[in-house]
Formats: sequence, C-alpha cells, structure tokens
Amino acid sequence: MARGGINKAVVKKAREAILARGEHPSIDAVRIEMGNTGSKTTIHRYLKELDDGTSRRDAGPVALDEELGELVGRLALRLQEQAQAPLERALAQFEQQKQTLEQQLDDARRDEQQLLQQLQIQATALAGESATLQNIRSMLQSEQTRNAELNQVLKTYDLRLEDKEQQIRSLEEKHLHARDALEHYRAASKEQREQEQRRHEGQLQQVQMELRQAQQSALVRQDEITQLHRDNERLLSEQRATLKTLKQAEDAASKSAAAQVQLGEQLARQDNASALLQERLRVASEEIQTLKNSAEQQARQHKEMELRAAKAEAGLEALRLAATIKAQPDTPADS
Repeated sequence: MARGGINKAVVKKAREAILARGEHPSIDAVRIEMGNTGSKTTIHRYLKELDDGTSRRDAGPVALDEELGELVGRLALRLQEQAQAPLERALAQFEQQKQTLEQQLDDARRDEQQLLQQLQIQATALAGESATLQNIRSMLQSEQTRNAELNQVLKTYDLRLEDKEQQIRSLEEKHLHARDALEHYRAASKEQREQEQRRHEGQLQQVQMELRQAQQSALVRQDEITQLHRDNERLLSEQRATLKTLKQAEDAASKSAAAQVQLGEQLARQDNASALLQERLRVASEEIQTLKNSAEQQARQHKEMELRAAKAEAGLEALRLAATIKAQPDTPADS
C-alpha cells in the first residue's frame, strides 16, 4: 500500500500536471511533483495502472468501466461520510477540552492574583510589626540607660552617705558634748536616707516592672513575627504550587493547540481526498455517458444491419422463387 497520503488519485494528478507542461511523466518527475513523497515502487505501479487504463479507454469501451464508475461513486460517498463523522466528533471534543483548559487557566490566574494580594498585605503587616519591634527595642534601650543612670545616682548617694558617716564619726570624736545633737542629726539623716532609698527603690521597681512589661511585649511581638514568617513561607509554597499548576495548564494548552493544528492538517487531507474522489467520479460519469452514447449508436447500426439483412433475405427468396419457376418445364399442348 502507498505510504503517508500517497494514492492513485494523487499520482494521477501529478502525472496530468507533468503532461500539461509537455514533459514526460517519469517516476522521479512524478515523485518531485508530489513533494518527494512516496516510494518509487508504488508510484511505478500507479503509473502502470494509469497507462493501462488509458490504453483500455483508447482501445474501446469496456463494460467493466461502467461498473467501476458506480463502485467508485459509492465508495466516494461512503468515504466522505465516514471521514466527516469522526472529524466532527474530534473537533467538538477539542473545543470542549479547549474551553475547559481556558477556564482552568483563568481560575489559576485569579488564584495567583489573590495570593499575591495576600502576600503583599502580609508583607505590609510584617513591615509594620518590624517597625513596632524596633520602637520597642529603642524604648527598652532608653529604659536600660535610665536604669543605669539611676544606679549611678544611687552609688553617688551611697558615697555621699559614707562621707557623711565619716564626718559624723569625726564629729563624735571631736565634739562629745554635741552627741545628742549629733544623734538627732543622724536620726534625721537616716530617716531622710531611708525615705530617699525607699523612693529610689520604688522608682527602681517601677522601672523594672516597665522593663518586664517591655520584655513581655517584645516576646509577644517576636512570637507574632515568627508566626508571620511561617505564614509567609506557607504563602510562598502555595504560590509555587499555583505557578506549577499554571505551567501545567499552559503546557496542556500548547498540546491542545498542536492537536488543533494536526486536526486541521487531517481536515485538509480529507478535503483533498474528497476533491480527488469527486474528480474521479466526474471522469467516470463522463466515460459512462460516452459508453451510453456509443451503445446507442451501435444499437442503431445493429437495427440498420437487421433491416439490410431482412431486405437481402427477401431479395434472395425472390430470386430463388424466380429460379424455381424458370426451372419448371413448359406444359405440352393438347393433340
């Protein structure tokens, strides 16, 4: 059998094109005319069949041509019907698959857009939380500086207190008579010191409490930032999965487009085959009409020959009758 799209009709068309140019339809010339397709053995067989068919038509009408013309017509109709039905089903299925893939592609793009918007919102929130954490760290540093300053003040007070105690001891040694006044002064000084110390401890406790609150708030913010990082990683993973799905949908769309191109090529080949079959049907119809005309002419000639034969037989019979009459002896006269 002929390979990929090579049949007798295609070979016939190429042969007729070469003959129309006034060239000899050799095997190589026919193969070049068909685009360098088909085997030389197949082309040679089809050319031989075409040459034999031409010789038979030149030799005279053959009763088999009429039967072949009808058979070709029926085969052409059946081939056209059988080729059209699967092609229409394939085209409908392709359109349905194309619409489904386009819908999936649109959904994937909308999902990607939503994920990108969510990612931007999360990034904005993360930036805000980072700024808040930076402010808290600045406040914590300020409180630590303030605490260091308070500790320095406390040390200064302790030094001053030690100096005062030394001065008091010196005054006790030098001024025994002023002991009562000195005791009173020490008591007052001690009370003042205790008050200052209590006030300082209260301030220190308040600062430590504020520091603990700031540290707790920083820990809470750190946990929130950690959670935001986890959400960000999850969103990135979802985005990668969405991009992968989108890539698969685009690949499927490309494959669908390639299948559409193949279906278009098949449709073109079917159209060419149908055109060739219609041309063969037209040629066969013309040959059948020619055979009918020839048969009618032969029938008229046959009738004329029968009439001539009948006339000849009548003339021959008349001649025989005349010869018979002439051959009879004359009747003798009465004596």
